[in-house]
Amino acid sequence: MSSEPPPTAAAADELAADLSAATLSKKQQKKDARKAEKAEKAAQRQQQQQQLPADAEDPFAANYGDVPVEEIQSKAISGRSWTKIGDLDADAAGRSVLIRGATQAIRPVSKKMAFVVLRQSMSTVQCVLVASADAGVSTQMVRFATALSKESIVDVEGVVSLPKEPLKATTQQVEIQVRKIYCINRAIPTLPINLEDAARSEAEFEKAEQAGEKLVRVGQDTRLNYRAIDLRTPTNQAIFRIQCQVENKFREFLLSKDFVGIHTPKLISGSSEGGAAVFKLLYNGQPACLAQSPQLYKQMAICGGYERVFEVCDIIDGLFVSIFKHLTENCKKELETINRQYPFEPLQYLEKTLKLTYEEGIQMLKEAGTEIEPMGDLNTEAEKKLGRLVKEKYGTDFFILYRYPLAVRPFYTMPCYDNPAYTNSFDVFIRGEEIISGAQRIHTPELLSKRATECGIDVSTISAYIESFSYGAPPHGGFGVGLERVVMLFCALNNIRKTSMFPRDPQRLVP
Repeated sequence: MSSEPPPTAAAADELAADLSAATLSKKQQKKDARKAEKAEKAAQRQQQQQQLPADAEDPFAANYGDVPVEEIQSKAISGRSWTKIGDLDADAAGRSVLIRGATQAIRPVSKKMAFVVLRQSMSTVQCVLVASADAGVSTQMVRFATALSKESIVDVEGVVSLPKEPLKATTQQVEIQVRKIYCINRAIPTLPINLEDAARSEAEFEKAEQAGEKLVRVGQDTRLNYRAIDLRTPTNQAIFRIQCQVENKFREFLLSKDFVGIHTPKLISGSSEGGAAVFKLLYNGQPACLAQSPQLYKQMAICGGYERVFEVCDIIDGLFVSIFKHLTENCKKELETINRQYPFEPLQYLEKTLKLTYEEGIQMLKEAGTEIEPMGDLNTEAEKKLGRLVKEKYGTDFFILYRYPLAVRPFYTMPCYDNPAYTNSFDVFIRGEEIISGAQRIHTPELLSKRATECGIDVSTISAYIESFSYGAPPHGGFGVGLERVVMLFCALNNIRKTSMFPRDPQRLVP
């Protein structure tokens, strides 16, 4: 029997701490060893690339390599003539070109041959490297190209040629016989998301599952975490080009109708603007709200003599029909690209937009078994169901619902002349989802004050707004349009974040 005294509590604690530290130390040692091994391999690869031309005495070393930052800093106009990858076609065969793009795919064939696919916006082209003294291409140059990381930015000089067989992996049906290749900016060796994974369609996932394969699925949050990479997919390139077209067409149409585009302040004193979300704060010691909607200021601009300020009810029909036609006729490539990853049915619309009263819409829902609270607003489920019913009955995804009850509209909405329980208001829908809410606005200060008070708004907080109508204001109406919602619903996408370049919500503030 041991004569050693039992360990004290303090000694036991010290022993446990030592054992824990030893365990953590071993784990950390393994982790550090793995990191060191990776770093050593990366350093070896980099050293190999740097020493390769000198060690092998490559006579064509000047035809490839990494370009130092100092040489890229703008100093003077280079005079070089660049060709867009999207402009490369059969007519360019035999011509020398200079292109810049991101390395989308790299495929070594042998020590003397490799393929590099370059991407610029939505266009891709296959570049071919074949070691040949006549072409000024060495085996070291081929090796340099195959060692590039995906998404690195590369300049290529070469001769356009026609392939023997149609190319399936690129948009351009020509090849570039590379003569020079320079890396302008290397991407990290391992990207957080793979562009090929982010561009896959549901059909591809289903096909892989049937074949027993498992493909990587890039979730929406992961896409947004690495949005700078996600935006490079063909679908995202197409989405934001369509959004640009919608915005341009919107402005072009309204300018042709003598509208004036104005910018209004975001920081205002006072209320919630008829339900618009606001953030309250102090500004120079004065209570203020950072509002999402410039609605009240657009009305004040009308009081200032700008009769049409990009918000008028009467022209919605012609405006959106013209936008839909423009997208259908001029954005076929972009729409086909989106359709490959996110299949959708083309939007159906009428030359003369369908208009239904609120009561007619409610009656359609009742006949289909959906009860709506009398004089109540439509919830999201009811709106979507009404959209389906309208599509079945009238053959259109785009329609206007008007004469909403007074109780469900903002205080500045004009009541109907024949029944003050209703208003001269409207909502516009695409595929059963609202894209516009608008109305004739109240333009007399007395009625405006009365309605604000009835809605529980302290009139003193919007005194400047109401006062502007006492100077003489014309009858007017307006509406607000959600650009991202228009694009989302036109393309039948399932998430507004897909059409917002850098979306913000309560859970996301970056990137």
